[in-house]
Amino acid sequence: MKSSITAILLFIFMGCQPPSGTVEPSKRPLGNIAKKYQSDGKKLIDVALSDTAGFLRLGEMCDTFGPRFSGTDNLEKALDWILEEMKADGLENVHAEDVMIPKWVRGEESAQMIAPWKKNLHMLGLGGSIGTGPNGITSEVIVVNSFEDLEARSSEAKGKIVLFNVPFTSYGKTVQYRSGGAIAAAKAGAIASIIRSVGPFSMNTPHTGGMRYEDGIKKIPHAAITVEDAAMISRMVDRGQTIKIKLYMEGKFEPDALSRNVMGEIKGSEFPDEVIVLGGHIDSWDVGQGAMDDGGGCVAAWQALKMMKELGIRPKRTIRVVMWTNEENGMRGGNAYRDAHINELDDHILAMESDGGVFKPSGFGFTGSDEAMNILQDIGTLLYSIESGVITKGGGGADIGPIMREGVPGMGLRVEGSKYFWYHHTNADTWDKLDQDEFNRCVATMAVMAYVVADMDDRLPR
Repeated sequence: MKSSITAILLFIFMGCQPPSGTVEPSKRPLGNIAKKYQSDGKKLIDVALSDTAGFLRLGEMCDTFGPRFSGTDNLEKALDWILEEMKADGLENVHAEDVMIPKWVRGEESAQMIAPWKKNLHMLGLGGSIGTGPNGITSEVIVVNSFEDLEARSSEAKGKIVLFNVPFTSYGKTVQYRSGGAIAAAKAGAIASIIRSVGPFSMNTPHTGGMRYEDGIKKIPHAAITVEDAAMISRMVDRGQTIKIKLYMEGKFEPDALSRNVMGEIKGSEFPDEVIVLGGHIDSWDVGQGAMDDGGGCVAAWQALKMMKELGIRPKRTIRVVMWTNEENGMRGGNAYRDAHINELDDHILAMESDGGVFKPSGFGFTGSDEAMNILQDIGTLLYSIESGVITKGGGGADIGPIMREGVPGMGLRVEGSKYFWYHHTNADTWDKLDQDEFNRCVATMAVMAYVVADMDDRLPR
């Protein structure tokens, strides 16, 4: 995420609960639109649920290219492959749009507790952090459990390494220590900062992610260690033991690099200039495979379009799958798409994003007019058979955020995400953690929603 604000908004959207008065799934009757599309909706669902190709394609991408971090050959080779595969699928207007993106390079890094005994600590530098210099940083550790705790004990932090041992409560509440921890620690005079990884569960798997600096505040190295090690160090300090850590990091920025948003379409039969956009971000962090964040969302949206093509379904409006670049550490892809299509946004009917993992879907969160909401809830009844048709207020995503702020209605796929943050931004975000049936349900859910909105007689109202 570019910032904690972006991250918080995205996951608030994904985690909203249905408002009071929402009709329970299976109890809302089919409206006129849903009745018209019952046959097509069932066909899309049935084909999606029996499919194996999409899930295997996701595995092929993950295994062939590995993590797809901004500025790396892995990402650009994956984009080349996607463009060729989309053309082979017979999608139309397959192309890339150039985006200049930031290039942060991790380099070598390590952390070691050297007192009271030696232990190598599993760690990951946080994206955007400066390095430690060639000699590393060795210092005593002060453990704090909140920003307020650090402020109250700021006199103890000077010249030390601050460890924020903050247990996970929610992503929105806990990620602020990843985002702003280095700023707070530097203000207190610390020479480096470390956070307890942002996640509710760990098997010695540190989590990376974006961090930031503030003008006028000294930049200090900022890293994450595992939940286990952070908790252990905290217990040791509580017993009166003095902890020293040696931190070594080579993180740095290199000049911006050229990347691309990639996309393909099914052209509309009657209103080709009116567009429904769906997709996710193709970049990932430089660990794991980015299978659920967000390779799964990208390939599921792509598979939804490929399935329509294979079934010979051509809606009245154009459906465009977009894989945005550089969501994780810059948001350049989403902003570049807005800029490139700014004169076309009046005819962007709906934007749909999947960026919460391809776990079992429950429906969508939607941001738009009440009139549009009623129509989408009607369409949602077509998905009750796979329990993914609940449409609630408030939804979107980071990459479609820029065009939503220009007035485009937006929706975010909601999934059963209880395990998402186990793997988020870690080496454990790999294809084997995913389930084919859950992936296929995400494909079906996006396909039905996108197709019906694209094929209705009247455009979705704003």
